This record gives sequence, C-alpha cells and structure tokens, in this order.
Amino acid sequence: MTAPKPRLRRALAIPAGTALATALAFLPNVTASATENTPAAASEGTALSYVVNVRPGHGVSAHVQEAIARAGGSVVIAYDRIGVIVAHSADPDFAAEIRGVRGVDSAGATRTAPLPAQSTTDVGTPKALGAKEIAAAGARATAGQDPLEPLQWDLPAVKADKAHEKTLGSPDVTVAVIDTGVDDTHPDIAPNFDRAASANCVSGRPDTTDGAWRPSASESPHGTHVAGEIAAAKNGVGVTGVAPGVKVAGIKVANPNGYFYTEAVVCGFMWAAEHHVDVTNNSYYTDPWYFNCTGDPDQKALVDAITRASRYAEKKGTVNVAAAGNESYDLASDSITDPASPNDGTPSDRVIDPHRCSDIPTQLPGVVTVAATGAKGLKSSFSNYGLGVIDIAAPGGDSTAYQKPQPPATSGLILGPLPGGKWGYMAGTSMATPHVAGVAALIKSTHPHAPAALVKALLYAEADATPCTDPYDIDGDGKVDAVCEGAKNYNGFYGWGTADALAAVTE
Repeated sequence: MTAPKPRLRRALAIPAGTALATALAFLPNVTASATENTPAAASEGTALSYVVNVRPGHGVSAHVQEAIARAGGSVVIAYDRIGVIVAHSADPDFAAEIRGVRGVDSAGATRTAPLPAQSTTDVGTPKALGAKEIAAAGARATAGQDPLEPLQWDLPAVKADKAHEKTLGSPDVTVAVIDTGVDDTHPDIAPNFDRAASANCVSGRPDTTDGAWRPSASESPHGTHVAGEIAAAKNGVGVTGVAPGVKVAGIKVANPNGYFYTEAVVCGFMWAAEHHVDVTNNSYYTDPWYFNCTGDPDQKALVDAITRASRYAEKKGTVNVAAAGNESYDLASDSITDPASPNDGTPSDRVIDPHRCSDIPTQLPGVVTVAATGAKGLKSSFSNYGLGVIDIAAPGGDSTAYQKPQPPATSGLILGPLPGGKWGYMAGTSMATPHVAGVAALIKSTHPHAPAALVKALLYAEADATPCTDPYDIDGDGKVDAVCEGAKNYNGFYGWGTADALAAVTE
C-alpha cells in the first residue's frame, strides 16, 4: 500500500475557485550531546528518532546516558526542565530496552519511517490572487482598510474590524506560529516579525540561522498564511490580521516532507516558552498518528513528551491554541475509525476510543481547541466537533455551496499571505485557529499582566454564545450531517461561542 501523504490541518490548502474537497490541511537547561552531528549519520539505514522521558529538572543521569549508548543510541538534545530526551538509534529494540531502565518513565519512536521520512508532501497549493482581483478589491476598500480587506469576510465575523477602531494590539505581545515556516520577507508580515522568537525546530534542536524559519520554495505556504491571519500589518498593503499591531514569530517544525514529528513539536513549545511568547498557534496534528493511544508504549511516550512541553509553556505564561481537525469527527464519541495512521508507513483502519486516544496537541490539557465556522456562522462542513472537546469557534471557511459570504467578498475561504509576496485562499480549522490566537493576543494586549489561565478565561467569557445548529444539514440533502450536543452557552459545535475581538479590547 502506498503511504498516504502527510496532512496539514494542518493543511487544508484549497485552490481558489475550486470546490471544497471531502473534509477538504540556546535554551537554559538544555543539554546537547557531544555527538551533535550524529543525526546525519543516523539517517542512513533504518535509524529512527525517539523520545525518552525521565524525571524533570535533574539532567540526563550518567545511568540513563550509558543505557542509551548500550542500546545503540545517541542523544541529540535533552530538555532537562521537562525531562525529555531526543535520541536516534538504528536498533529496532531501542525503545523496549530503554523502557526497562531505572529512571525512565516512558520511551517511544517518533515515527515509523527511517530518518528522514520517505514521502513527499502533497497538501495542495492555493492559487494566488491575480492582479485584476487585487485591483478590484482595492477599488472597493474604504478609508482605513487595507486593499484586500473587502474580501476578508472573516474579520467582521469576529468583530476585528470594530476592534481595530480601538486598538491594533500591542507590539509587546508575540504570537508564535508553530508550523511549516513563515516567510518573514512578505510585506504583510515583515513589519511585525519577531526574529528573536523565531527558529527552526525540525531536528528537535533549535536552529537560529538567519532565515531558517522560512519555508523553501517546495514547502507548504501554510505557516505564512496562518501568520498573516494573525498579524498581517495594517500598512496599506494586502490583507489585515486579527491583531495587526502585535508581533508574530515563526517556529518551523515541519520537515521538508511535511511531517510534524514529536521532537520538533517539543522543541517548538520549549523555544516559545523560553522566549516569552504570549500565544502559540498550532494548526497541525503530530505525525505519524492522528490519534495517539496511551495503551501503546510508543504513542504514550509521544503524548507524555508533548504534554510536558505544552504544560511547561503554559506555566511560563504562554496560551497554546490548536486546531480541532478537518475530518468531521465527533471527538466526544465512543469510537472513531482512523484510516490514515501511521501516515509515514502502512496505515490501516483502526477503531480508537477518543477518550483514551488523543489528537495531539489538540486534545492535550490546557490547550485551547478551535472548531471552524463558515461565512454564515455555522460549523464548517469539515470541522471536527464534540461536547467537552471544542473550546471555541472561529472562521475557517467553507464551500460557497454551503455558506456564501456577503458581497463584496466572493470566496467562502480565508484570504491570507503566501510566500513570495502573494496572497491566496485556504480553508480548514487551520485557518480558524489563528483567528482565536489573534483574539488571545488582543486580550493579552489589553491585560498585559494576565497569566495564561486568565487570558483563556477571558477568551471563553467574552466569546459570543452560539447555539447548536439543529438540525445540521449543511449540504441540504435532507440528511443530518452532524449532531450538536449542549446548551447555547457551551456546546459541541462552538464550545463557549464564537471568538469576539471587540470584547477582547474593551476594558
């Protein structure tokens, strides 16, 4: 069986003008080993990457280091503050051997394919707006609007246009886009880019070489689009972000083949935490498992590692916001069939219990989980949902056959920057999440001393209560497409409601 392509919710990249497809997207206390160049050597043959979780705050004991070496492994980096070690080994029994070592809480392979993953990215490329479309939008722009803002139906949907009359947000607030990379040279992003908070975390070790956080020409534009949705500058060029006065950073965690592996995600959260990032945007799921089941020792280790990293970031003051996913799953149901895991190997239809198997970081404790809505304010046809799982909703786009925007907007998708100074449409819970991250940044701008817990509490309390859509027949064929459970103020489609940027800036 051919391995499936890695999926962004990461990446619903939908060409403008096409129908929506089915479901449519350094550090203090960090230790590097003396063999930092071993990942290159380990990429030969059948070497895998692993996380080894030990007691936090005590460094890598000589006992554990010796055990890793005996098992044919080499330490790439150790995040001592959370007790997560990244190691490489070509020994297929490495994880099993390390799990039996005194002081090791859990250990597991972060992938099923050898280093590097043998696949190619196929997430779709959004069609860039043409000169005529840009000119036509600019002709409709009113005083104070950026040229493409008339096409952004999503901004009034969260009252961002009204919020901007009060404030654009504080430049002391930074949102990090943990994603495929950010093109900081884009004219909509360059004015607000925070270089000091940016890095490439693909290997599990942060690389701060100038531009390392950018996507290559062959890589997905996803992270650049997300960054612009959050903080595209209000500068008379292109589009406007939800929080166009805050800073945005790029933390690249997707490898050249489009995979978001655990070691990279851990690095991303840790980098954000140690660089005083206020909000992280996480529009992806961690490969290769859509759901990680704690009954499996490898998958349990991945959950442990990323849970430690995300919790550490929150303790340092970071609000972590994540996309719910684009498969129309009820994440509160008793069972889900996952047909795509592992997506870097040979997948199979496996039936999982969502109460014991988690989409990470989406379902981790403390993470703000975001569902998508379309231009009519209804749950997007593709958006995952679930009572007790979804925290909040925001515009992520939908097919115009289901939810058509009011003129002058013409597309039901979300417009944002693309690398190379272009703009284009995308859709997904990937696009909903940056709207919430932007609103969280506006809350932090209004309440600069608020800890992460208070920012989240305000985010939920200030959301516009959105009652269940019942019945939910989004395609109008007479059949119910999803069942919403819960009350007006809290339910499985919209959580606490739709994000409200105006309330975020109102004292």
